[in-house]
Amino acid sequence: MVRSPMMTPKAQSRTEQLLARIAELETALAREERISAALREVGVALGTTLDLDQLLELILEKITDLLDADRATLYLLDETRGELVSRIAVGDAIRSVRMRVGEGIAGLVARTGKTIRVRDAYRDKRFTRTSDELPGYRTQSILAAPMKNHLGRIIGVVHVLNKKTRREFTASDEALLNAFATEAAVSIDNSRLFLSVIQKNMQLLETKEKLEQSVRHLKLLFELESAMGRATSQEELIRGVLQESAHACEAEAGAVLLGDGPEGQFELSLWKTDDSSEQFATWRVSPGIAPSERSLRGLLVMAMEKSEPVHVAGLIEGNEPFFDQAGIRTGSALAVPLEWEEGAPMGAMALCNKSEGRPFAAEDIELLRIIAANFCTAVRLFRARVRRERQERLSTIGSLLSGVVHDLKSPMAVISGYVQMMAKAEDSHKRREYAALVLKQFDSIAAMQREVLEFARGEKRVLMRKVYLGKFFEDLAVELRGELAGSKVELVLDLEDRTTARFDQNKITRAVHNLVRNAVEAMGQKGGTITLRVGRRPPDPARASKKGDLFLTIADTGPGIPKEIEGRLFESFVTAGKKSGTGLGLAIVKKIASEHGGSVSVESSSSGTQFTLILPQDDAKT
Repeated sequence: MVRSPMMTPKAQSRTEQLLARIAELETALAREERISAALREVGVALGTTLDLDQLLELILEKITDLLDADRATLYLLDETRGELVSRIAVGDAIRSVRMRVGEGIAGLVARTGKTIRVRDAYRDKRFTRTSDELPGYRTQSILAAPMKNHLGRIIGVVHVLNKKTRREFTASDEALLNAFATEAAVSIDNSRLFLSVIQKNMQLLETKEKLEQSVRHLKLLFELESAMGRATSQEELIRGVLQESAHACEAEAGAVLLGDGPEGQFELSLWKTDDSSEQFATWRVSPGIAPSERSLRGLLVMAMEKSEPVHVAGLIEGNEPFFDQAGIRTGSALAVPLEWEEGAPMGAMALCNKSEGRPFAAEDIELLRIIAANFCTAVRLFRARVRRERQERLSTIGSLLSGVVHDLKSPMAVISGYVQMMAKAEDSHKRREYAALVLKQFDSIAAMQREVLEFARGEKRVLMRKVYLGKFFEDLAVELRGELAGSKVELVLDLEDRTTARFDQNKITRAVHNLVRNAVEAMGQKGGTITLRVGRRPPDPARASKKGDLFLTIADTGPGIPKEIEGRLFESFVTAGKKSGTGLGLAIVKKIASEHGGSVSVESSSSGTQFTLILPQDDAKT
């Protein structure tokens, strides 16, 4: 610098100091601008880049450049193996090295979570020379900082080697490295979170698909069970199965080859549908005539003999006449075997022509196998039921007819009474009201017939539902009084409880009708009073019920029960010599009580008889 003649030595020295300070500040400012630009670039990459490798390479590049270092290493912590896995930037190459936690400078940082600066690596006992794995490379200065996530947990280490312009890294370098280590930790956490979300989303999608498939299968099985439950013949059973199968697998037509049993005879049933109609036909066929393997019948026989699914994607030759008449050209077809319980061949079932010309998929095979298994069970049960019904028909016909006659007494009496009232009523509204009550009795007749049939078979079917006691027993009392109209018997309803309870309304109605009718017959021509009392027993401390069980009592003012039948009162066909009695009424009442988990008891004396029906209750359901 040229000294100005106007400037004193002291001023000249001050000027030189200021200029040097300005140059120093400009250098620092340029460095801070480089750091700021690098941080901005990393920040932008964090918001726009999902590629973790690309992001970490950028961070390593910026660290190496800003710290004026030879190279930078990024170690990620593998907690399961207790190792650090390195990503080393050497020129344009990225290399990978493993080391144990606690081993070397990086290992110590990973264990302690503290930043370490080393001026001369070969004089530091913590340094491991094995890190100088490149030929001719010598580590001098080291700066290593931990990478901590938002929870403060160490997830890796940033390791920088050999400051170029100075002998060692400075405190400023340490601060800068810590900032970039934080950026690296954020990027790693974000990437892992993103990958975790993607993985969970994929798992959720997979689970959703499996659940949807399971729901479809359950819905199909429910519809299939409903269709098979409605079937009253083998033809209806096959038709229902083919219809549900075709709908589930989007097929145009279907077929079932089903053996009749040990005689070796088979039936071939074919079904097809379109937008306007449905067709079904069945033929007896002999399996002894081997059909072409490219025909539909051959496909069924092949599936039966091989005991495995058979799938044909091309056009099947030799259509059945039924399909020819229906205008169906069989393309893709899928057949699965049907087997008896011991594994012997029962037959096979097939579906033809998946919609839009598509081939049948693996899901279709799985569905059809599930359907086939349920169909085999249904066929076995149906045939067993037919055999059982044939064996039992002669032995049960007498009791069934007796039960029907017994059950018809109450509704027929009510119907007779209301018909007479309809004949006398001039008001059309009243006549419609009586007609509705008559129709209700026909429903009761149908229910009674079903109940007697179930009783004879020993079946148990109870439809438990919530019942409002006030409404139910008041309506029942009106019905009973209609039945008693014209007699000398008075019905008294004593409702101690008007809340709610759970029981089968039809069966309890049937039981009360039986008990009231027995009381009327016991009192005879003299008549008397029947009291229907409804209430609650005291709660049992050993049970959860707070309201107590429901009880019904039907008490009459008759002469009581003869001693000779008192011990056998609830047995079938036991009667006290009534001319029109069948002896089924009280047996049915006992069965209804048992089906509800309750009991029926009787108290009798010369001044009357009282029957008590106990119906257990669960507070959680009422």
